Amino acid sequence: MAGDQSQKAPESQKSKIESLLGPQIKKLAKLSKKLPLNFLLVVLLVIAAYFIGSLRTEVAYLKAGSGKVAVTPAGAGGQSVPNPAAAQPSGPVPKVTDRDHIRGARDAKIFLIEYSDMECPFCKQFHPTMQQVVRDYNGDVAWVYRHFPLTFHANALKESEASECVAELGGEDKFWQFVDKIFQRTTSNGVGFALDDLAPLAAEVGVNQAEFQTCLDSGRYTEFINEQGKGAVSAGVGGTPGNILLTRDGDSKLLQGALPLAQVKQAIDQFLK
Repeated sequence: MAGDQSQKAPESQKSKIESLLGPQIKKLAKLSKKLPLNFLLVVLLVIAAYFIGSLRTEVAYLKAGSGKVAVTPAGAGGQSVPNPAAAQPSGPVPKVTDRDHIRGARDAKIFLIEYSDMECPFCKQFHPTMQQVVRDYNGDVAWVYRHFPLTFHANALKESEASECVAELGGEDKFWQFVDKIFQRTTSNGVGFALDDLAPLAAEVGVNQAEFQTCLDSGRYTEFINEQGKGAVSAGVGGTPGNILLTRDGDSKLLQGALPLAQVKQAIDQFLK
């Protein structure tokens, strides 16, 4: 099945991009008599860059197949995963510790661990789902956010480091505000949020901008983020978002991909019975 998808990908993606770019090109053609040629070329390049990035992410997934690692994030492996799949973790799930970022009650019955990449379009899609889960289960389920930046997403590692610097300087509430805003604003696929905008965003959520920049430039969280990525791979996470349900008794279930809210709830409810 994965092989069939890979063979069909170029044609389907070509048609998709043509259908999306076509109307834009027609509009630009009408404006060509009024605007300088250089300006029109810049606009075309921006539009094309976005859709080429999206195509690259989807093709990387299709080439990888349903369960294989295609690329190497932070010294481990992974891919952006749009489609849901469920399985048991293939290895030990790293324990939840005080180093983890947790949204919800720390004494919750279930931890929903998300291994995420801030430039992954499917993580962006899944982020509101995770927010809704925490609200709906009101203390029974807590969200544990872990880093899994993919190497073909150029800005992802530095964005993860930035979030850790915000946590160091401002605490957990500032960390979550920062991550929420990244996912709200990024256009994904690698360079969807400019690295030059990280320091101003840190200041926006209430962190000292100069201290933040010093922390980010030091690279002191690179190894920590790499270790989280390796932990994801050891547990069987093959891409982002990679989600693991973990109970207090140590029972676990791997939920791979940007699952619909109803499917996430179904898996949670089975564990709460």
